[in-house]
Formats: sequence, structure tokens, C-alpha cells
Amino acid sequence: MFALFVCTTAAVTCGSNGTGSPSQPSPNTPAPATPRLTAPAPEGPAESAQLDTLRPTLTVRNGTSDQPGTRTYEFQVSDTDTFASTAPASRYFSVVVNRTGVAEGTNGSTSFTPDQDLQPTTRFYWRARLVQGTTVSAWSEARRFNSKLVGYNRPGELYDPLIHGESVGTTIGSTTYVPGKGIRINDQNSYVRYQLPQTVAAGEFSVEVEGLAPNGPGEKMRVLSMMDGTGNLYVSKFLLNAQYRGRNGNPDNAISFKALFGDEDYKLEPDFAQRSAAIMSLDPSRTYLWRVSWNSEFRLVIQEGGNTIYNLGVSSPGGAYNPAPHYAYLGANNGPFGQEAGSFPGATYRNVWLSTRPRPASLGSALDKQ
Repeated sequence: MFALFVCTTAAVTCGSNGTGSPSQPSPNTPAPATPRLTAPAPEGPAESAQLDTLRPTLTVRNGTSDQPGTRTYEFQVSDTDTFASTAPASRYFSVVVNRTGVAEGTNGSTSFTPDQDLQPTTRFYWRARLVQGTTVSAWSEARRFNSKLVGYNRPGELYDPLIHGESVGTTIGSTTYVPGKGIRINDQNSYVRYQLPQTVAAGEFSVEVEGLAPNGPGEKMRVLSMMDGTGNLYVSKFLLNAQYRGRNGNPDNAISFKALFGDEDYKLEPDFAQRSAAIMSLDPSRTYLWRVSWNSEFRLVIQEGGNTIYNLGVSSPGGAYNPAPHYAYLGANNGPFGQEAGSFPGATYRNVWLSTRPRPASLGSALDKQ
């Protein structure tokens, strides 16, 4: 005799589908709700704040969600307003930060502090968004801040903003810090000197300069220079300088340069025709970026407002630029020795860079008046 088994709807829901197999979830069971998130709002630092730190604390007012669950935040910091993750990495400092998983604060706001120094004297952009599970909110409004105005002098790299009344170099003679401008060299016998921790055998030395005017008082006034010590630049076998010539300049008001790669046999400089083609009437009210580079050649590039107004290089037939010790100068130190002109009087310098690598595009952006 067989027992009669009756399958009811209740039985199916309690573990049987009428065939003895375990029951499946009802197709009518609702899926978990996707949370609706609102973006956080930036609280600090204030827009365009000038900070005195390279590791700022960034704070947002918490976003909201209509669902329970763990909420975290993602913070982005970049030296571009596009927050491009392909921005070139700095050797010593970070220019892009992307931090996920920052726990939501319990007091209505959430903060994040980078664990690596940001690039100094740089305008940075930052934003944040709320994350819950796989759902993310829109980004917060982007804000700006300026990192600390500070210089440094490390093996292979030097930076000096000069805009905040101090220098990582040594000032010699009559110099004046001009608010909002930099440091002014007041006469041909004055200069700023930097002793590099190690020789930079190939690299770039660049600086922003204003106050350069035609018909200067010296024939071969130096805008910047380098050599192998603190003696007379004029007699150094590692003399290197960039010039804006004045009266009796052969010819007057010409851009020129000279570099020795260890010996007079390896002297690099423009000839008279090249100097004559580079006669310029520079405007003392304008800022010019003077950029020299050296490896197997010496090259001088001058830019004004993003436009290149001078670009000339001369290849070396041999030798090497390896001064030891290695010193760099804003201006030059040969004026007091009475051999040719020294510094360009009235030149005002800021945003100095000397490194084995090219100047980062955003370095010094905190100095821009925008």
C-alpha cells in the first residue's frame, strides 16, 4: 500500500518543490536596493589658501545615503585641474595622490592627510567622493590650495622660490628681497651663491628673471653662471654663464653665453654673427625664463610668456662638464676681480631650478598671480 503525499503551496515554500528537491528563492524576492548617494562638500582648506605645510589635511562634509551600510571616501589631489593620473612623477615629491578607503568620520565630516610630501610652491587641486559598496557618488566641487613656499638643496636637485624673503643659497653683497617679486641683485659685485651637494654633470639650470634692460653698464654681464668653486669665474676651467650684454658688448644688447668643458680646447660660445642675430631690447617690466642645459652640448633657451625668444646650442668636441666642487650663481662672482662685468644690476630672480632632470611644469605655480 502506498502512502499518499500531498504537496501544498506551504510545503513548497518550506523546502520542497513537489519533486523532493530543495526549494528555490521566489522570483519575486526583491534585489538589494542600490543606495542613492549625494556628493560630499569641501570644508577645508579654504579656496586658494596658501599653506605652510607639504602634507595638508583635506576635510569634506560627509555625503549622504538612503541605505544603511559602510561608507568610505576617495580623495584625489593633483597639480592639474584635470586630475590626470598620467602626470609625471616627481623625484622627491608627489604631484598626484589618489587615496581610496578613507573611513567616514563620525562627526559629520571626513578628513585625509597625504602620507608623502607634496611638491613645494605648487598650486594643487583636490576633490573627494563617497563610496558605498560598488556605488560611488559624484565628485565634490574641486578646490585649490598652494603648498608651502619652501626651497631645498639635495644631491642632484635644487629649488629656491626666493619669493618669501629667504634663500637656500648664500647672498653676497647688496641684495634686496622685493615683496611678490623675488631677490634683486643691486650691483655688478653682488650675487647669490649655491653650493651643490654633488656635481651635476648633465642637467638644467633655470630661473625666472625680470629687471633686464638694454644698454646695461657692463659689456658681458652675467644673468647666471656656474663653476668649480668660489674663486674668479673668469679663470675657471669650468666657467659656464649666460649673458645679456650691455654697452661695448660686441655687439651691444646681445644675448650670449660661454662654457668651458674642462679646458679652453672645449670652449662653447656663439660667434659674432650669432650674437648679432640675438640683439634684443628686453623689457625690465617683463619676466623671462632663462634656461641653460648641458650634456654633450651647452644650450641656452629664453622664454617670455610661453614664447621662445632665444634658442641656441653648441656641441662640445670633447671634454666633460664635471666641476668639483660644483657652485651655481645668480649673477656671477667675477665683478669684484675686475675681469669683465659681473652680475646684471637690477635683475630680480625667483623660482630657481637646478637638477639632473628638466624643470617640472607645475613647480612654482603657487607664485602665479591667478
